Amino acid sequence: MRLNQVTLPATDLAESIQFYEALGLRLIVRADHYARFELPEGEATLSLHVSEAVARADAPVIYFECEDIDAVHARLAAAGVAFDTAPTDQRWLWREAHLRDPAGNALILYYAGENRKNPPWRLIPPIRNAASPPIPGASRQRRARGP
Repeated sequence: MRLNQVTLPATDLAESIQFYEALGLRLIVRADHYARFELPEGEATLSLHVSEAVARADAPVIYFECEDIDAVHARLAAAGVAFDTAPTDQRWLWREAHLRDPAGNALILYYAGENRKNPPWRLIPPIRNAASPPIPGASRQRRARGP
């Protein structure tokens, strides 16, 4: 299973398109009520659907991974993108900068490196592809947890 897209509400589609293009996303579909973007890396897409309602405080947060979070933050801030927080090291070993899109959707630009999927507290060993060397003791751990 793969994630295809995430769709966010947009109260002003034109303003939101401009915002996401400034973040570096590429517009691939546009209609009066809808827009869809490709991200610079990966296969998932982000779409916007016109809505009169603004984002809720308890709505999901969208995370965009950036290799050089400080440079991305500086570039976007210089272009006029407002941030709620500058890049900050978090106790969960990620570096994050928080912001909102024009409709109020919460976004986080972050860098986590290896800790993105494999933090020190990960419950199970990471899945390795056939080209990866085996993890010592990993097969014993999996057998011990069940079928």
